[in-house]
Amino acid sequence: MDNFGFIHGELDTKILILYVLRRLPRPVDAQPLSDLCSFDNGVSWFDYADCLAGLVDTGHVEALDGERYMITEKGSANGEAAETSLPYSVRRKADRLIEPVAARMRRDAMIEAVHEPSPGGGVTVRLKLSDGKGEVMALSLLAPDEGTAAAMEKAFRTDAEGVYQRITEILTDGKIDE
Repeated sequence: MDNFGFIHGELDTKILILYVLRRLPRPVDAQPLSDLCSFDNGVSWFDYADCLAGLVDTGHVEALDGERYMITEKGSANGEAAETSLPYSVRRKADRLIEPVAARMRRDAMIEAVHEPSPGGGVTVRLKLSDGKGEVMALSLLAPDEGTAAAMEKAFRTDAEGVYQRITEILTDGKIDE
């Protein structure tokens, strides 16, 4: 079957993979990377998988735990040099797909939520929020059990900024804007 996309052949597919990885701030899981590289009808899943494996073998991409991928210095340098060979429309489409994923990755990097058993019983939950320059908030709470601790972590990861804002409002008696 003929491929009707703008990406044709192994080299184009490898350049597209490097293009996507260069724009992601952190290692990415295999499935989201596949999704980001599969928008063009010229890239089949099998071609993509072969090209990704080839990039790992040549040291352009690093496989972390076999399920997460990040670009290496070599891959970044070669990708930067070659990415203009991708059609402009492909680069624009890739950028539109990458941006929300990259924004989510940047946000997730600024939120930390972990728990550990507390020596006195219960579970200590540690929540941290940074702004990319430094820590904005660090909070330790005691939860009665693992389930509650996990729920607290999930709620914080979902709305860390809102939690910070509500705590600030409580501590300033709502007079922060005055």
